[in-house]
Amino acid sequence: MLTWEHSDSDNAAMPRSAPARPRGRPRTSPLPRNEQLRRAKRAQRARERAAGLTLCQVKLSRPASERLRHALLLPGFEAELVRFLEDALIDVREHPQLALLCWNRSDRFVPAREAFALYERNWRFVDQARLTARERALIDRLAQRFGNGVLNA
Repeated sequence: MLTWEHSDSDNAAMPRSAPARPRGRPRTSPLPRNEQLRRAKRAQRARERAAGLTLCQVKLSRPASERLRHALLLPGFEAELVRFLEDALIDVREHPQLALLCWNRSDRFVPAREAFALYERNWRFVDQARLTARERALIDRLAQRFGNGVLNA
C-alpha cells in the first residue's frame, strides 16, 4: 500500500511504502487450513461418538429420499422410526428362547414375520417355563400380527 509523504523542502509529494498488512482474516492458528479442518472433523466425530450417533448411508429412490429428508425435520420422527424398526426387526439377543432357535444364524436381527415362523415351526424346542415376560409378550404380539391371534404349534 502506498501513501504519499509531503516534504517541506521541495513541496513535492513522494511515494512512501507503508508496512504491508496481511489481507483477509487474521490468523488465529499456526496450523495450515487443511490441518485445522482435519482436526475439527476428528473432534466432531469424537463428539458424535460420545453422543451415541453413527452415520448411516442409505440408497433410496428420489421420492423416498425427499420424503425422508423432510420427515427428519419433524419433531418425534426419530422415536417413530425406532418404534417401526423394533416392530419390523426382532433383536435375537434380547429373547433367549428365540436365540436358541437361531443357533445356526449369525445375524443379530430377524424380520418379525420370520421370527414368528421360527416360533411356530420350532415350538416343540421352546422351553415355555423359561420364557421371560418380555419374550412371551413378543410371541403374543407376533401371533396377533401374523397369525390372527393364534400360534399354530
